[in-house]
Amino acid sequence: MPVRRPRLRGFPVLERRAFLQRGLTAMGGLALGCGSDPTAVALGGGAGAGGQDAGADALDGGSPPCADLLATGNRLSIVPFLDEGEIPFETLLGEGWDGRLYTDLSKLDADALIVDNDRFYVRTRYPDLLDPNLPWSIRVHGLVQAERKLSLDDLRPLSVPRGAHVLECSGNSRGGHFGLLSAAEWGGVALTQVLSMVNAKSSATGVLVSGFDEHSVPSVGGHSKPGASWVFRFDQLQASGAFLALEMNGAPLPAEHGKPVRLFVPGWYGCTCIKWVNDIRFVDDSEPSTPQMQEFASRTHQVGVPALAKDFQPANIQQAAMPVRVEKWKLGQEIVYRVVGILWGGAEPTDALEMRFGSLGFAAVDVCPAQTQNQTWTLWSHVVRPTAPGVHDIDLRIADPAIPQRRLDAQYYRRSVAIDEV
Repeated sequence: MPVRRPRLRGFPVLERRAFLQRGLTAMGGLALGCGSDPTAVALGGGAGAGGQDAGADALDGGSPPCADLLATGNRLSIVPFLDEGEIPFETLLGEGWDGRLYTDLSKLDADALIVDNDRFYVRTRYPDLLDPNLPWSIRVHGLVQAERKLSLDDLRPLSVPRGAHVLECSGNSRGGHFGLLSAAEWGGVALTQVLSMVNAKSSATGVLVSGFDEHSVPSVGGHSKPGASWVFRFDQLQASGAFLALEMNGAPLPAEHGKPVRLFVPGWYGCTCIKWVNDIRFVDDSEPSTPQMQEFASRTHQVGVPALAKDFQPANIQQAAMPVRVEKWKLGQEIVYRVVGILWGGAEPTDALEMRFGSLGFAAVDVCPAQTQNQTWTLWSHVVRPTAPGVHDIDLRIADPAIPQRRLDAQYYRRSVAIDEV
């Protein structure tokens, strides 16, 4: 078994406004699922000695934290990933349920970790049957003593910054460049605070949250089922810190992202984060699972398709990681390659990420600064010298069997590149 490396220094905590400003300043009919260069980039470049299998090939086995081993080199190009289709990045495509926008994750770096609103992924376009000029209200009903309608005027005074969070569509896939994944700063109202505005009956055990989901154009081939809704137990809402989002990156929620209000469940897949929320119904344990819950059961790691909502497990994003770009460098007389990627999901930080590049063995990568939180994502990098040209697969794993990582175990986030020079 690989030897675990000691945990590196903690990620520097940035003041919220400064963090957002840095991120924004630095960034300049499909149904594929929820799918002039600087010469030096300030990312760690070598693998630590611990966890490196025989055959792994790195430039340095003992570089200090955050040392840039390629600072004296020249970046020649970005090597494109193979077999991921010709879908354009960051362009609104399709209509209705099949509307998409895929974020270009290759742009992520230490100074651009937040995705601006125009580049944040979209899975389902703004409903063309929803009149944006109508006054908005949320009906709160079901197992309550008295039904209530909440207006935006009721919610806005309660809205506070909720921090930066990553969001991933559970159908994020290679066919869409894995571009249904983004991070933003959010503002809103804790859902538990909203629920406390009404008196629930003692039999209520949770709520069904629904959003406007009517489109004039049907989903091609029935790919997406109508009816955006999910049932949550009260303890799940409390544990996750779920909130009704009104703001995104310091601005009112954009239309494509749920204007005027959407649900956000930190750490859960995007299919649970209902957009255009207009209905909250208190329910008990007899509530059946919704069509949306059934549609996304396998993609949220459920056991089968439970008939009752109470039998659904939290749709947590398990620990995940993937490369976002492969850089070709000239270092002295050598050609080397740096793989830059992200680490996200999971319940707690890890220092056990390893990468395999083609026939090279698994080797520990540099996660620097170290991962100290799971709300967003953390950058990592690894420098390799392939032994021969050709197509190379890039696989990742967490060398800790105690950490759930189903998608990494299945090589779900595998990406491939063609190396032309070594």
